Amino acid sequence: MNAYQPRTDDMQFLLSRVLNAPAQLQALPAFAEVDAELMQQVLGEAGKFVGDVIAPLNRDGDEVGAQWKDGVVTMPPGFKDAYQSFWQSGWPALAASAEDGGQGLPSVLEAMLYEMLSAANHGWTMAPGLLHGAYECIKHHGSDELKAQYLEKVATGEWLATMCLTEPHAGSDLGLARTKAVPMPDGRYAVSGTKIFISGGEHDLSDNIVHLVLARLPDAPPGPKGLSLFLVPKFYPDGSRSRVHCDRIEEKMGLHGSPTCVMRFDEAVSSIVGEPGKGLNAMFVMMNAARLHVALQGIGLLDAAWQKADAYAQERRQMRAPGKGKSAGEADLIAEHPAMRRILDTQRAWVDAGRVLAYRTALELDQIKHSPNADTQAAAQRWCALVTPVMKSVFTHQAFHGGSDCLQVLGGHGYVREWGIEQIVRDARVAMIYEGTNEIQAIDLLVRKVLADGGAGMNALLDTLTADLPQAAKASKAHTPAQARIQTLRAVTQQIVQAAPKDAALAYRVADDYLRAVALVLMDWAWLRIQAGVDADTPNAQARWLAPAKALRSWVLPEFQMRSFIIVQQCMAAA
Repeated sequence: MNAYQPRTDDMQFLLSRVLNAPAQLQALPAFAEVDAELMQQVLGEAGKFVGDVIAPLNRDGDEVGAQWKDGVVTMPPGFKDAYQSFWQSGWPALAASAEDGGQGLPSVLEAMLYEMLSAANHGWTMAPGLLHGAYECIKHHGSDELKAQYLEKVATGEWLATMCLTEPHAGSDLGLARTKAVPMPDGRYAVSGTKIFISGGEHDLSDNIVHLVLARLPDAPPGPKGLSLFLVPKFYPDGSRSRVHCDRIEEKMGLHGSPTCVMRFDEAVSSIVGEPGKGLNAMFVMMNAARLHVALQGIGLLDAAWQKADAYAQERRQMRAPGKGKSAGEADLIAEHPAMRRILDTQRAWVDAGRVLAYRTALELDQIKHSPNADTQAAAQRWCALVTPVMKSVFTHQAFHGGSDCLQVLGGHGYVREWGIEQIVRDARVAMIYEGTNEIQAIDLLVRKVLADGGAGMNALLDTLTADLPQAAKASKAHTPAQARIQTLRAVTQQIVQAAPKDAALAYRVADDYLRAVALVLMDWAWLRIQAGVDADTPNAQARWLAPAKALRSWVLPEFQMRSFIIVQQCMAAA
């Protein structure tokens, strides 16, 4: 069936008309020359590259997969040539600083590129997916010597990078990591240990691979505070190879085009990144960047599944649609059947809300980096801290479950490989697990962020959403549904703050419900912004924008009442 094709007109509409991104960015000195025309040009060229070069490789990536033999990994047909074209064309360096070999463009353009890449070919996109995080980690925590040797190569994508955290006995609990780093006389360190689930730990896409590895110094205390971060390249600057070995790659449910490696470090010579014992501080730069990209994976994969389901629904005829009044024997397009329409419009509502939230978050990242105003930076930090775990959780969840709903539109044809949608469902499942499981995202939001300041940060975020509602949503003296949900979320937050000290497990029990409630408030805000951007001149407004808006209010937002009720009942029980 047809490969995914980026629809950059929709993306540009949300970026410019809904979020007013060009004006926001041009107010920052770093982006004074970045106007709507330039952004549209970059998106257009990105869409062409993704649609013409990356998307056609998706099926071979799944069926052939990455191949391991004697410690060497060979990537699927076409993957290497596509990657060489990708980095040589400058795509990995969109948001990197010009002084580091990058193009110095806004983070939001990079985010939109990776959404398209993930939708087109999730397996291939795993390889460059950590480049931005590795670049930021080396830039902010690496020594001058490390920067001179590695920063530009990583910024441009000439060399790829990995993030080596997980060990066989230590997954989400990084404090259990046992990998050792022993000081050497020349100031470097010998790293020994085994890391698992390392995406792109070995491959033939780039000439070198830069491994960023969490390990423990001999005198380090137990737990996460004893971890330091080390850089171990596949090849050193003199051309010699490090003692890093790929012992095998995993046989997985999906994502066959990405080698998930077991990596053995056998006294591999390394350099420390950042300060001893502060490895997690440096690594979190990578992890936070990766979590936004994983949210974008969810959005992109759901869009890819929706594209296949919608195309099928516009061709397949089955039975008579209710209320059509046709004579017996005639069949209608299944796109006209209410059950199918509900699925298609609901998934469209999720995709578009996700885009608004992800693009807004990327714009806030640009504010953090480039705004001269301290209050603006603080508000942007708050948005990113609270919204990123929400997006990572709910949009990866929806990619799998909503993708499964899209598969349902194809019936039996969706379950067979020929149509390609079953691959999307398999590939999407892992995004709910890696870069911090969705349960950990919920705990991070409620326990580590909301309860940590007594709900002050969340209330400030809700103030921002209220102030940012379109005027039509604030005109009435009575609360609109959006305002009512915001007020309910404030009250629920306060109930948890008050009840949590009486029941140590309460916040952990309701964390997922709380995250879902926050997500629904954010999606409501996003769609009100979308509807405010639609006017009489908007092409195909009824089918494209108003139908999913209606689906959101009919089929998605009612979940908020259920989640709120669950939380209130648990708080009452704790009291």
